[in-house]
Amino acid sequence: MAEWEKLIPRPKSAFLRVKCLKCGNEQIIFSHAVNRVACNVCGAELAEPAGGKATIKGEIVTIFE
Repeated sequence: MAEWEKLIPRPKSAFLRVKCLKCGNEQIIFSHAVNRVACNVCGAELAEPAGGKATIKGEIVTIFE
């Protein structure tokens, strides 16, 4: 089974649970977000697109793989 793990590539993207720095709200966002992601409660920016991987401006709580 270890040979298959080497042959099949794993995705480099993941879903992240990010905590807003202003209000403390936790929200799930995509690590390679194409659009700006705003907090649902206060409207602060949580992620900004940066060509490939998004720039996360909040605190990453959990990474879902």
